[in-house]
Amino acid sequence: MRVLRQIHAEIRGWSRNIQLFFLASILYQIGNGMFSVLYNLYIQGLGYNDTMNGQIVSIQSLATAIMFVPIGLGGDRFSRKRLLIAGALFSGIFLIGRSFDYSASGLIWFAVFSGLFAGVFQVLAIPFLAENVKKSQRLKMFSYYSSLVLASQVLGSLGGGVFADLLHTLGIAKVTGLQTVLFIGGAATLAAFIPMLFVSDDKTPAQTVTTGAVPAVVASEDKNLSATEQPGNLQDKKNDSRLIGQFVITQLLIGFGSGLVVPYLNLYFTNRFSVSLSAMSLLISLGQIMTIVSMLIGPTLAAKVGSVRAVVIFQVFSLPFLLLTGFTNVLFIASVSFLFRQALMNAANPIQSAILVDRVSDKRRGIANSLMQTAFMIGWATMGPVQSYLVTTYGTYWGYAITFSITGGLYVISSLMYYMMFKEPKPSARVQLNESSTL
Repeated sequence: MRVLRQIHAEIRGWSRNIQLFFLASILYQIGNGMFSVLYNLYIQGLGYNDTMNGQIVSIQSLATAIMFVPIGLGGDRFSRKRLLIAGALFSGIFLIGRSFDYSASGLIWFAVFSGLFAGVFQVLAIPFLAENVKKSQRLKMFSYYSSLVLASQVLGSLGGGVFADLLHTLGIAKVTGLQTVLFIGGAATLAAFIPMLFVSDDKTPAQTVTTGAVPAVVASEDKNLSATEQPGNLQDKKNDSRLIGQFVITQLLIGFGSGLVVPYLNLYFTNRFSVSLSAMSLLISLGQIMTIVSMLIGPTLAAKVGSVRAVVIFQVFSLPFLLLTGFTNVLFIASVSFLFRQALMNAANPIQSAILVDRVSDKRRGIANSLMQTAFMIGWATMGPVQSYLVTTYGTYWGYAITFSITGGLYVISSLMYYMMFKEPKPSARVQLNESSTL
């Protein structure tokens, strides 16, 4: 009860914008969690083969990837609130449509349309949070948000599966039961636009001045230069471009490594250990729960060793568990090592988001986040044929062992590059530097 009271008190201390956005995110992610688990089964229930499922997944992912950069640019130039409202509204409408359509062409077109709006929350969530909280609160808030996303998806996926089984037990046809649950998921996603309607467009005062902004007195001294052409603004743009490029390179390497392993973890466990689908789903859910815990621990580690070092520590410590998962033939060892790898690697995500928004100016945070998402998805999209070739050529033991090893190598390279490009003085050194500067 004391913990619950502390959580309630902290939530009450958040701004109204943050509370409303978190409520919208819960609804949005619950709906998407239901679809991520049950929609493939719905397609199969309609009588379509695996090829149709593959086409729908591919075309939806492609539509989402195409929209990452436009969404990021739109968020930087226009109202992020309005884009988030549109994303929730149209995502919900198209998901509801997908839950009732039977025709092949209709399923594909609904996948395209829902994919176009699926990236809105993914791209704009971090920039929206950054402009609505103080700089000192960003890392903690990003950790809360990332944990909330995972928890909501777990709730949606597990709750949707249980509810679908319950409907089937009550005598309702399988397809009808799946349609019912998918409709509820689409309705939850649609309802996410309602809290966003009450979000204020006012930013946190601390965020209204961006790093390196040109003072008004400087802008007035040279009337031959427009505001966007001031030397300070041009230097900011150059610095932002360099930083964004560095973030994209490291994220691309992570995407390549992740794309070799993460999408096929279910196949890894079922092929190597012949576990049931229920056990597989439970294991994935446990991995997400452990990730939530590690994300909440992340800010404490970052405060002690620095944000960049915390990212590298989490990523490097995940490597032994990654390799152990790839080479073991014992299910228990594979399961435990998978859980720790999952938690440690993903714990760095909110910290990386905090580093990104701290170092890139406010007006380019949306495009920066969208380019990072695009780079990661490129890695996922291009590694599928490589993974399938290795597994089919070398078998379910050495094939997975090789892919896990390649992923480990890519993670090491990415971590080293990340540390060298973004390294920072230790917290104690920064404190001493600040104290000496005040003397």
